[in-house]
Amino acid sequence: MKANYYIAFFIVLIMQFNSSAQILPGAKQISLSHADIALSHDVMAHYTNPAGLAQLNWREFGVYYSPAPFGLSELANGFAAYHEPTSIGHFSAGFMTYGFELYKENIISLSYSKRFYQNFFLGLRIDYRSLSIERYGETSKIAFSLGGIAYILNNLRTGFVIDNITRASYTDEDDQIPTTIKIGFSYDLQSDIIINFAVNKETNFNPSFNFGLDYLVIQYVNLRVGFKTEPSSFSGGIGINYSMFEIDYATFNHQDLGFTHQAGIIVHFSSNESRIKKIKDYLEFN
Repeated sequence: MKANYYIAFFIVLIMQFNSSAQILPGAKQISLSHADIALSHDVMAHYTNPAGLAQLNWREFGVYYSPAPFGLSELANGFAAYHEPTSIGHFSAGFMTYGFELYKENIISLSYSKRFYQNFFLGLRIDYRSLSIERYGETSKIAFSLGGIAYILNNLRTGFVIDNITRASYTDEDDQIPTTIKIGFSYDLQSDIIINFAVNKETNFNPSFNFGLDYLVIQYVNLRVGFKTEPSSFSGGIGINYSMFEIDYATFNHQDLGFTHQAGIIVHFSSNESRIKKIKDYLEFN
């Protein structure tokens, strides 16, 4: 009987954490409070907005891991993603693992994105999701997510994402896999300051308003801050970019669980110029 209570307790905790605190990976994304829907300009866009990958004309690989969020190893989660540009579009693949031996989620995903006309990008991601709960068994499901980004001006972007557009669910009960609509804007205030804003609406929850600021303080070093509503949270972080490596650190608070810390690393096979400059050169926006 105690084992059943133990399982139930951690299922409730994990579902609360997963739906309200940290749905998406990436230390950079977390430090911006996931306000970067219209930015999405690194390999972790595979998860945040796959359309953003069509802005990159280089290979990129990223890993993110949080072994014990809020001091709880039961909430451990890790993500990896790889991006490959080709002449027919941009392909990426990713893997996610989440939970522990009593509750485990794994996702294997593929995405395709492409540039249309001069200023519009679309991306589609397919997730194969598996869920295992001790004493309850295993199940799996396929879900789809659709994203888009459009450049209104050379320094102003808007974007959208619909996660789980088919409203897939593990059982006959609805919304076991969140369906979320996200709309955002990203503005390059200067060449070294990017302002991000997004609205996220998950089924059966109030909308969340997200804000994030990314500031290139000196060459190779970015400082980031963000905040969001529903639930109220604020975040911050730092990024160090040198040679082919980008190392990111983030911290954010949860209104019930307190503060936690994350880190990630991205390896890119391109020049050592700033990411924004490389993208605008590729898109011929300079």
